[in-house]
Amino acid sequence: MKRSEINTIMREADAFLRAMHFHLPPWAYWSLNDWVAHRAQAQEVMRRRLGWDITDFGQGHFKTLGLFLFTLRNGTLEALRAGRGMCYCEKVLICEPGQMIPLHYHWTKTEDIINRGGADLLVQVYNAGPENTLAESEVRLLSDGIWRTVPAGGIIRLRPGESVTLEPYCWHRFWAEDGRTLVGEVSLVNDDQNDNCFYEPVGRFPAVEEDEPPLYLLVNDYEHFGLLER
Repeated sequence: MKRSEINTIMREADAFLRAMHFHLPPWAYWSLNDWVAHRAQAQEVMRRRLGWDITDFGQGHFKTLGLFLFTLRNGTLEALRAGRGMCYCEKVLICEPGQMIPLHYHWTKTEDIINRGGADLLVQVYNAGPENTLAESEVRLLSDGIWRTVPAGGIIRLRPGESVTLEPYCWHRFWAEDGRTLVGEVSLVNDDQNDNCFYEPVGRFPAVEEDEPPLYLLVNDYEHFGLLER
């Protein structure tokens, strides 16, 4: 993705978030110089990969295969293994009409996908079969605390305020219907490096072509610009 395209997506996403009365933390708007100045104090932000996350999954077609995310908080794998401390993650997502995310599941993470407002959100689900296949069995899951059963490949419609709980080994993908949707995600600790199983090979983060300076930094920029301490 070109940096200019990423910057445009950031501006449009920020405008939509503000219109939906959803506010980001102050460091979301830091410049590269601000990050350099606050580097020591902000190491946990960077280690936990909080912040702007815009991806075309390495396919170069953001408008049809892509996603905007902003990670607001994320625990650590050490806390998750110990069963104490920050064992959770929260993200805000924006799904655009006509835009899909790749079919995938997680080995560890359980997540709630919540329609926070806008258009309806459609969620397609399958159980995982042997060797990462799509099982033909019915999928039983919780939606706002109520058990629901849908056929393999069934689609759950989430209207604003509704949610679905996706457990490990539940294949899923989702998209907005007839408009932009503000989506919340509340989950166990997020580990994008090791806990995503995609049905078809894709990249989690985009390759960035630097055709202009970054408006704000992406989570994969912290290391790129040498800000993350080892």
